[in-house]
Amino acid sequence: MDDACLNFRLTPEERGRFDQQGFLVVPDVLDVATVERLIHAVDGLTNRWRPVYERDRGLKSHHPLNVLDFIGQHDEFLPLIDLPQTFMKVVDILGWHIQLYHSHMIVTPPLPDDYEPHTARLGWHQDSGRLNLDIESSPRPRISLKVGFFLTDTKQPDRGNFHVIPGSHLTNALSMPDDDATEHPDAIPLLVGPGDAVIFDRRLWHSGGRNFSAVTRKVLFYGYSYRWLKPRDDMTVAHYMERSDSIRQQLLGASPNGGFGYTSPADEDVPLKIWLREKLGEDAVIL
Repeated sequence: MDDACLNFRLTPEERGRFDQQGFLVVPDVLDVATVERLIHAVDGLTNRWRPVYERDRGLKSHHPLNVLDFIGQHDEFLPLIDLPQTFMKVVDILGWHIQLYHSHMIVTPPLPDDYEPHTARLGWHQDSGRLNLDIESSPRPRISLKVGFFLTDTKQPDRGNFHVIPGSHLTNALSMPDDDATEHPDAIPLLVGPGDAVIFDRRLWHSGGRNFSAVTRKVLFYGYSYRWLKPRDDMTVAHYMERSDSIRQQLLGASPNGGFGYTSPADEDVPLKIWLREKLGEDAVIL
């Protein structure tokens, strides 16, 4: 793993903001050339999958395209899994016992001029599906988070912006206004540009916005969780293993000790722990 990760650790101010608001905007983590390469890769997957989804799932040309397990479908996506500008912040939040359990790209085309929304409100939700029903606690545990890499300009509203309700990660249910046409009073669109990243707690109530611009919104989401959580995707990443260092292999799901290594890991199951101990000392891996 790149030692440059140590230059991008979570600051006390960032930790306080993340714990309080449930998200963190990290600007300019990708340079222009990288964004262009990623857009080219995203466009290739869009051309591959949109016709399939339109034929088999009734997807319309203006509907968002959500492709799961994109990371395994183009080599350009792999380096973002441990990008120094974001990865060490993930580690500082979740710790060393982590994996990539989910990846999905969302491509949101402009809406037609005559678009009439079927629902008045946005699709507010917390991530992880049944996890939010099966675990009994308030608030529910964090368990995972996502890093969203934005490839197109959403610095103005109504461009399919990522919408959040700050602080809602500590609330199991939302209290919405009685008027179905009114959004939550604390809801905001995040105004971020190409190359910016958003790190957010899976419990944060969030939604994709509507795109009334002339530009298609493109975002890559990388989901990190503790290693005992079953991956949300098929994770077709075996072809990356031989070319990856041991920490990337851990993130991609490797476990030398098999299933037991996910719940009671030995050091060889979690090389990220060994790396942190070597770089930061025993206190960094005490838990």
